[in-house]
Amino acid sequence: MPDIYWEDFVQGDVKTFGSHEVTAEEITSFAREFDPQPMHLDPAAGAASMLGGLAASGWHSCAIIMRLICDGFLLRAAGMGSPGVQETKWLEPVRPGDVLTLRRTVLESRSSKSRPDMGLVTFRFELLKDKKTVAVDQTVVIMFARRNPGARLA
Repeated sequence: MPDIYWEDFVQGDVKTFGSHEVTAEEITSFAREFDPQPMHLDPAAGAASMLGGLAASGWHSCAIIMRLICDGFLLRAAGMGSPGVQETKWLEPVRPGDVLTLRRTVLESRSSKSRPDMGLVTFRFELLKDKKTVAVDQTVVIMFARRNPGARLA
């Protein structure tokens, strides 16, 4: 049973979740299967690229974000899916040895006008490297069930 509902997301709330250390093997394994560009497969090719060394695919970074979201709160939430990602910015390469955490900021929380049993929350997810710099900045809307759908809206 979920214990997190739409009502639990307050605009301006900031939380940090998880810890994931990236390895070279993980980077190349993901790349071989999903994004086989040379800079994600070979340290020499990565060094010769604009990334300046072996670096995770941006899609790999997004997959790590999703894992941290699920482990951090989504698997306990009354989630109802997402209408989509509004924006993704890859700001810094993710490299072997980076320890990644997720910072979640609630940008907006609103009740659905057409579905009183649901609310929509706009999040800013920042993938932090060693809790210092932002590697990926993503804005996402997620739909959640309301704890009390019959309650009067403000």
